[in-house]
Amino acid sequence: MSLLVTLLADGLVAVLLVASIVSSMRLSGRITKLKADEAALRQTIGDLVMASSTAERAIVGLRATLDECDRTLADRLGTAERYATDLAAHVAAGETVIARIASIVAQATPAREIARTASPAPASEPRDLERVVPPVRVAPPSPNGERLGVAAAAALAMSERALGRLRSKAA
Repeated sequence: MSLLVTLLADGLVAVLLVASIVSSMRLSGRITKLKADEAALRQTIGDLVMASSTAERAIVGLRATLDECDRTLADRLGTAERYATDLAAHVAAGETVIARIASIVAQATPAREIARTASPAPASEPRDLERVVPPVRVAPPSPNGERLGVAAAAALAMSERALGRLRSKAA
């Protein structure tokens, strides 16, 4: 029996030896995978460090761009406010010209009725019209308000033609 016990003990040792060899091989494979994962993890960490430094540089660039945009926007808002002020002044000048044209038209209507019913007026009447409605002088248009300047010049020409017609009818 001692031979049988020895054989069983040797068989058990052999089975345990095979089991430990198999588990050692599995552990060796897992260790190899972990080392590969460690290398990949190190590569990933290196990539993250590079990406974070790139992101920090990009943030600095974005802040500089934001500051420049803020300055540009402030300059443009200031320019827009100046243009708005100029435009308001030109609109006021245009309203003044239109008011004068309206007064010329209002005075021309009674003058036409008088010219129809009465005899020809003396030669001094055109001077009276100049005294009632003084000629309008418009400043040359600024670069910002060329359209308004052109409109003011056209209104001035219309008013001068209306005065000319009144003078010719009165003469």
